[in-house]
Order: sequence, then structure tokens, then C-alpha cells
Amino acid sequence: MTEKTNGQKMLETLSYSKKNIYEEASVEKIKAISDYSEGYKSYLDSSKTEREATETSIAMLEKAGYTEYKLGQSIAVGDKKYLNQHGKCLIAFRIGTDDIEREGIRILAAHIDSPRIDLKQIPMYEEAGMCFLKTHYYGGVKKYQWTAIPLALHGVVVKADGEVVKISVGEGENDPIFYINDLLPHLGAKQSQEPLGTAIKGENLNILIGGLPYDDDDVSDKIKLTALSILNDSYGITEEDFISAELSLVPAFKARDIGFDRALLAAYGHDDKVCSYPALTALTDTETKKSVMVVLADKEEIGSVGLTGMQSDILVDVINEICRNLGKNSAVVRSASKCLSADVTAAYDPNFADVYEKRNSAIVSCGTTMSKYTGARGKSSTNDASAEFVGFIRRLFAENGVIWQTAELGKVDAGGGGTVAMYIANHNIETVDLGVPVLSMHAPYEVVSKADVYSTYEAFVAFIK
Repeated sequence: MTEKTNGQKMLETLSYSKKNIYEEASVEKIKAISDYSEGYKSYLDSSKTEREATETSIAMLEKAGYTEYKLGQSIAVGDKKYLNQHGKCLIAFRIGTDDIEREGIRILAAHIDSPRIDLKQIPMYEEAGMCFLKTHYYGGVKKYQWTAIPLALHGVVVKADGEVVKISVGEGENDPIFYINDLLPHLGAKQSQEPLGTAIKGENLNILIGGLPYDDDDVSDKIKLTALSILNDSYGITEEDFISAELSLVPAFKARDIGFDRALLAAYGHDDKVCSYPALTALTDTETKKSVMVVLADKEEIGSVGLTGMQSDILVDVINEICRNLGKNSAVVRSASKCLSADVTAAYDPNFADVYEKRNSAIVSCGTTMSKYTGARGKSSTNDASAEFVGFIRRLFAENGVIWQTAELGKVDAGGGGTVAMYIANHNIETVDLGVPVLSMHAPYEVVSKADVYSTYEAFVAFIK
């Protein structure tokens, strides 16, 4: 091998370049990446809504020795607890032996909601020999992507007597699926000339659920009655019970490997369960003297609102309760705390290169991605982490051998997006975004690299240990 020249050595030392994890990984590392992805795939398939993600995450925590905590209960050093916030948000924490006022809390904050199709309060109607459900889409979706694909119905119905009925139809091999009709191309000349954003109207995202008339000549809406009778027989619910229900349509797809080499992974809900799962497993796998917290929030896709979103006071409430029990000053603890806002970023896609600035874009399989700022155009609605905190994370990853990269979310004027980072930083907690780069973000079937998922897990372990 020819010895490197001084210039080559200097260029290698002084310049920055991304590293493909697979190119440098040993056989053992590649196996670890693959094995880890199998657990993640199982997590995805059982966690298609925020309620299901909360239940699955609690099961993982309890297996690791965590017990439920409710506000007002006692907390002591060594405790491993979780708070279930209305079944749709989860805060897990472990109290370490380090002085919490000096070291603060290491926080990993992700979200477990994903774009989907929600049912309206009075959804069911019959027309032209079919029964449909009216919907209202949730989060940033390209509406045309949700037509003509198999959908599953997930959620809960709260009956008039207070009974909560869980529903999940469309995931089993023998389950029926649900469907949104699209227009045939033979009659779609006008539709095809419309912009993608308006070719499918929100009010046309109606869910096809049946076509069998009820066997009674004396009733109207026979097909609707068949559907209602099946729901009543199966779950004991009536049409009025839809008013107090949270029912959503999600893709009836399982997480699947992509390509001959299986290096990539397709699934619904990578955004943001691809960061939630590494955060949870980092917490349960890592022994540390530090106090550590994982927040799995709801409502990020619609602005982090409500009592289960990150704009609520629940995070500060829990920190206040920890400090009260330990005899510590909450303001001092928050000031000493550090947070990774664990959310995805856009992976560079050469098929749509015109909206990316490649030098500052995440490249698939080059590791977990730090975004100093997100927001839109003039950094609107971003946390914009400090140089000092970014430097701290750089040193931490270098000391622990974490392969990572940095990126922005596309070109400056191409659009943008936000995360929960700014809401956490508002509480005087140093925060920066870090997560997995995603292809086809917000589509019913998104794509990530298994190597980037594992790199994110390694980064979270390094951060909390």
C-alpha cells in the first residue's frame, strides 16, 4: 500500500466527511445491527397508534423492573418508575446516585404519534350500494398516498356506561381490511391535471367498510345497518358511541426488510417510533449513576398540543415531584439537565435532489443525525441549540465511538419542519435534535437504514451512561 502524502494526511485530519457504517462495520457489528432491528420491527407492528405504543412500551419497562408512578407518590434514589399520561404519553425515569443538582437529568424525548386517518364523530353513512366512514386526516399527509391501500382500524370506544372497548381490525391474516377508493385512470383526465395536494380532497378520504344489505325489506340504509349490527354483536357498541371514540385508520402493513441485502427497513410509523424504541432500550439496557428520563409524547404531528403533548406541563410536573422528594431545587436541576430531542430528519434522496442541499443533508447509513436547528426558512419555530451544547455532544460521541452526522431539513426555502425541542428548551433545559434519517417521511410506508437505527441506540447509550 502506498504511504499517504502529507497533504492527504492533512486533508484527512482537517476536513469533515460522512462515514458509511456498513463500510467500516465488522461481521459482528453487522449482526448486532440486524438483530437489533428484529426487536424494533416487533415494536413497530404492535405500536401503530400512540395508545398501543404506550402499552407496548410499558410492557418493556415492567419487564426491566420499572413500576407505575402517579403524581404525589414518593420517589427515592434507585427508583425505576413510569408515569402513564392518559394512555397516550409516557414518562419513564430512573433516579441515579449522582447529585441531581450538579448533574441534572439526562432526557431522551421522542414522540409516538404518527400521521394517520381519524374517524369523525358521526362517521357512518350508506350510498350507492356501499357503506363508508367519514374521516379527518391527522398530521401532515399527502392525501393521494392513502387511497387504494389496505388499511386497519385501531383505537378505543368509550360506551355510555364508561366501558372502554379496544378495537383492532385489519392486522390479522384472516381479518378484513378497509379501503379508500380512488378514481380509475380512464376517467381521471381532469384529476391528473390537478396539483398533487388538491387532486384528492380531505372530504373524499372516506373509508369503505361494507356492501352487504341487512335482511329486512322494511328498513332503510340496509348496508349501514349490517355494519352497525356487526359492531354491536362484536363489541356491544352503537352509532352514538362513535361520539366518545378515538378510532384511526393506519396502513395494514407489517415492517419488512428492503432489498436483496436487507440493509433497509420499510414500515409505517418510523416517524417517530424509530427514535422511541432506541430511547427505551437505551434506558433499560444501560446502568448509570446519572438520573435518566425518557419521554414518549403524543400530538407532535399536530403541534404538541393538549395534555399529552410536549406543550403541557407534565414534564415539569414530574421533574418538580422528583426534586421535591429528593429535597432539591427544581430550577437548578432543570438548568443542569440535558436533553436529546429524539426525532427523525429527512434523508437525502437523489430522486428528489432539487429540494436538498447535499452537503448539509443526512445520508442513509451514515449514522444518527444531529440537527442543530430545524424550523422553516428563517429558522422559524426552532430551538437552535447552542454551539457549546453541540460541542459537548460531539465530544461525547467521539469518546464513545458513535458514528454520527449532521444535517438540515432540506434547502433553506424549500420548506421545513419542527420537533419538540423548543418546548423542552423553554424550561431552561439544554436541548438538541438527534435522530434517524428517513426516506418518504410521513408516507404510509417509510424507509430507514438499520445501521442508522442502531447508531441512534448507541448514541443514546453514550448520552445517558
